[in-house]
Amino acid sequence: MSPVSRLLRRATGLPAPRSPRVRVVRDVAVPMPDGVVLRHDRHVPAGVTRGPVVLVRSPYGRAGWIGAFFGRLVAERGRQVVVQSVRGTRDSEGELSPFDEADDGVATLRWVTAQPWCDGRVVTLGPSYLGITQWALAGDAGDALRAMGTMVTASQFRDQTYPGGTFSLDNGLSWASMMRHPRLSERLVEAVRHRVEAGFAAVPLATADTVAAGGPIDFFQDWLREQALDSAYWAKRSYADRVAEVARHGVAVSMTGGWQDIFLPWQLQDHAALRAAGARPVLRIGPWVHTTPAGTAAGLRDALALFDRALDGVTGPDEELPVHLELSGDGGRRRLPDWPPAHVTERTVYLRTDHGLGEEAPTVPDRGGAHWAGTRFTYDPHDPTPAVGGAILTGRSGSRDQSALEDRSDVIVFTGPVLSRDLVALGPVRATVHVRAEVEHLDVFVRVCDVDETGRSVNVTDGIRRITPTEPGPSDDGTVAVGIELWPVGHRFAAGHRLRVQVSGGAHPRFARHPGTGAALGEAEVLVAREREILHDAAHPSHVVLPVEP
Repeated sequence: MSPVSRLLRRATGLPAPRSPRVRVVRDVAVPMPDGVVLRHDRHVPAGVTRGPVVLVRSPYGRAGWIGAFFGRLVAERGRQVVVQSVRGTRDSEGELSPFDEADDGVATLRWVTAQPWCDGRVVTLGPSYLGITQWALAGDAGDALRAMGTMVTASQFRDQTYPGGTFSLDNGLSWASMMRHPRLSERLVEAVRHRVEAGFAAVPLATADTVAAGGPIDFFQDWLREQALDSAYWAKRSYADRVAEVARHGVAVSMTGGWQDIFLPWQLQDHAALRAAGARPVLRIGPWVHTTPAGTAAGLRDALALFDRALDGVTGPDEELPVHLELSGDGGRRRLPDWPPAHVTERTVYLRTDHGLGEEAPTVPDRGGAHWAGTRFTYDPHDPTPAVGGAILTGRSGSRDQSALEDRSDVIVFTGPVLSRDLVALGPVRATVHVRAEVEHLDVFVRVCDVDETGRSVNVTDGIRRITPTEPGPSDDGTVAVGIELWPVGHRFAAGHRLRVQVSGGAHPRFARHPGTGAALGEAEVLVAREREILHDAAHPSHVVLPVEP
């Protein structure tokens, strides 16, 4: 076992290796049906000549952390591993077409199962893009696929691209700029990060890729154009309608996510689809962002244990209580039979005219028109409300101090009383915000924060919704009731702390700023500051609904 393997084993908490010696067969060429050649490395444990194979398909190369973590570490646990570079990345031929991985994935699986060193059984493994490559092949894998070890991923990436009808600018532009030159080293990509940040400010947004990467990126332009729900582009790259089929084939699945991961809401939709089809996937969620090493390590441990059960018949404790939750805020751990938790109750907190929060619905009378109780602010896209923490792909993610953000005039803050006892929120979160505005196009961003005894506020969960003249559409009195799905939560608000709710007009560059007009995504050349009013009277009871443990 190499020194790197020893270090990684200690860091990940993996069991002792079954086979410390691993042979690597490098740069194996596999032709796809259209003649394009993809290459992989095959990690072979000493003494293994034939058996099941772990298939890993990656756009990030086969060396470095991908090869060490998902190749060698897994092989040292007795499994053969094939780590393949997807089309158009590293030394695999062709052109990268993000998320369109079904045909190559199925062809690779069939090639692997036809080899004399494979016994016909395959399991898949990996996070993020390495996760969607698993879903891409799963529906057509037949009996060969026995298990999937998925982490911080989902069966479709469309909804993460347009959360609440907005556009994930930071995630999309950062990833597109990195993948425009997928054969470059990660170090070189990081060296041009300042250009990506300049791209966030580009007007119109369709020029952001040129600013960030030195030229147009075809698939970034596709994302700007293909926002429609019935887009054929995204239909070809969505595997959500095959999730239930995976369950019916008896494929075992492990799913690892983070409370502040970019894919969590849609990963949980996949979990619900598996459960509805009768499967019992292993689900683990912890206080992690997309790239937290502890989350990746936990996902690898779960996947390897799942493979032992699916391939070797090993029994384990996950069968009765397959949902593992580690709460933020030092909220401890939970083992549950299912998600969402059945033991929680909904608690509604209302925004008050004194900028407090209360569990009683507002009683301020509705006098109509200009006499409604509300708070006005102006969202100016020339100085867009910044994103501070949250579910972001890059290093600015997670729980962050909100003090500077909450001092801004375009962030409205409502703070609850000091908690006399711990309050544990666990499950889906939603909000309804009643808005009156001089325009019909705007964004509404809602965030729930935890304020400690010193007054320090940190973000816990949030969500956004883009409003158009017809979605969700005005009420009879001309106001708009904006329903927002926030990120699912698992957090302890400690006794002595307070809840806080922020309401604003965006979180840039996590989400593309709203231009203040009805211009199509990517095309706005004029930015217009617009005023809006957040209402909180008896007729317009803006509120957040939290799932609370008894």
